[in-house]
Amino acid sequence: MGHTFDPPAPKNIRTPFRFLLWLVASQKGRIATGASLGILWMLGLSVPPYLLSRAIDDGLAGNDDTALLAWAAVLLLVGVLNAALAIARHRTMTKVRMDASFRTVRATVRQAVRLGDTLPRRVSGGEVAAIGMSDVRVIAQSLTVTGPGVGAVVAYVVIAALLLAISPLLAVVVLAGVPALVLVVGPLLHRLLGVTTGYRERQGALTARLVDVVSGLHVLNGLEGKGVFASRYHEESEELRDKGYQVGAVTSWVSALALGLPAFFLAVVTWLAARSAAAGAITVGDLVAVYGYAAVLVVPVSGFIEGGSDIARALVAAKRVTRFLSLEPHHSDPVTPLPAPPPGSALHDPGSGLLVRPGVLTALAGARPSDTARIIDRLGRFEDSDVTWGDLRLDAVALGHVRERILVADNDADLFSGSVRDAVAGRHDPDDEVVHAALHAASATDIVEAMPDGLDSALAAKGRNLSGGQLQRLRMARALYASPEILLLVEPTSAVDAHTEATMASRLRAHRRGRTTVAATTSPLVLAQADVVVHLVEGRVSAVGAHRELLRTEAGYRALISRDADREVVR
Repeated sequence: MGHTFDPPAPKNIRTPFRFLLWLVASQKGRIATGASLGILWMLGLSVPPYLLSRAIDDGLAGNDDTALLAWAAVLLLVGVLNAALAIARHRTMTKVRMDASFRTVRATVRQAVRLGDTLPRRVSGGEVAAIGMSDVRVIAQSLTVTGPGVGAVVAYVVIAALLLAISPLLAVVVLAGVPALVLVVGPLLHRLLGVTTGYRERQGALTARLVDVVSGLHVLNGLEGKGVFASRYHEESEELRDKGYQVGAVTSWVSALALGLPAFFLAVVTWLAARSAAAGAITVGDLVAVYGYAAVLVVPVSGFIEGGSDIARALVAAKRVTRFLSLEPHHSDPVTPLPAPPPGSALHDPGSGLLVRPGVLTALAGARPSDTARIIDRLGRFEDSDVTWGDLRLDAVALGHVRERILVADNDADLFSGSVRDAVAGRHDPDDEVVHAALHAASATDIVEAMPDGLDSALAAKGRNLSGGQLQRLRMARALYASPEILLLVEPTSAVDAHTEATMASRLRAHRRGRTTVAATTSPLVLAQADVVVHLVEGRVSAVGAHRELLRTEAGYRALISRDADREVVR
């Protein structure tokens, strides 16, 4: 697939079946090759019974050693050719399954990136994990029917035609097999579709529960709530197990029929052929050929049943995938996006009355953290508002330009697994000198120095091998490394001690000098470094000025900061 990946169009995710067709259409050449090899392989399986019958009738019955050796040599050659076709078919279908897996994964990852902050609001992490761990494999497996499945259909028809030349009665019995198969297996496949859907729903919920428990394990331990959540997980896992038993019960019947029905066909056809041979209607060689043809039918008949089962489960998995791919982000580009304003443009939030002057460090201090957080979300265009950027409404600017120049850094941002260097560099190319500068500005140099491999040291997913304060400082370093035109910080020093906080505040001011920075905080150490402090009351601007000036003139601000200072001492 390489770099040729094109995401599915909206029409391709309207239904699960359309999504499966998109996966097929995305690799037409490989599918055609797999189908051709499947047909040749299946047809190749039907040749040995004919060759064997000729060897018996011409060689053994005719007492002709030359004919016997000739037919035996041809039989050996066909066997070698069939083995080569089987290898090529298997390799091709493996590539088909892998391509389908990669396309599904890439479409899912692309959608997760596209949804951005909408993702955790609409879909749990466990559901996305379940798609990657379970649904992708099931969907990819279903594409096998495009190779051996097509070959099975052709082989079924060819064998029926060969039997017609020997005995019309035997051909009718074989041709009647497919309708009988549908009548017997169809209801089971419908039942399998239903129970698999219920199982998949509970599996996604349980996976989400597991992700939540693992990610919040430290908090649960501190609150002594681990046992409660473990008990809930145990109950839900038992419910999932019961659903799994239901799926297994239906699947066992489908598997049993996949083995039993071909054996039944083999017995019926062989019995009829034996009676015909005993009556002299067919030769002994024809009897052996009929038995061989019937034995070959085991493969296509089993393929029909297993293919139906695979498609039924794939439709359930594709339903989950298409539901995820159909989600729309809360924020998207306007119909006619405008270019971003020139650098140095101010941000204005009419909802709060806040004016963010370019090139200065502005601090937002409010009694309710939710008020300042909402303002930050509006300024970063993570919430609908009438914020203006320069002379333009912020929501009129192309979202890509907003994300490129305005960065929101909060304490919910995750660190991905990998090296410290990559974690700090983020989506940008790593430059060790700049990385070290960002770590220094975030007072995080000691974190790297304490690690065995420095910048090459490994971080666990979500930084689980770091403390809360270390995580916060690395998040700050990543934000500083990105060097956005406008940096919006939410409580950037809430998890560190007072000494580290003072260092971070002073270095932040120095590192971002001349660039627009907004910090939502009530820390006196950070507020003292701000060029402008905005005191918020009930989400509205109450006073604007320097930290010391507001302490002297604003009683409400003074009470707010005194309260936070008391918390600093406790911390």
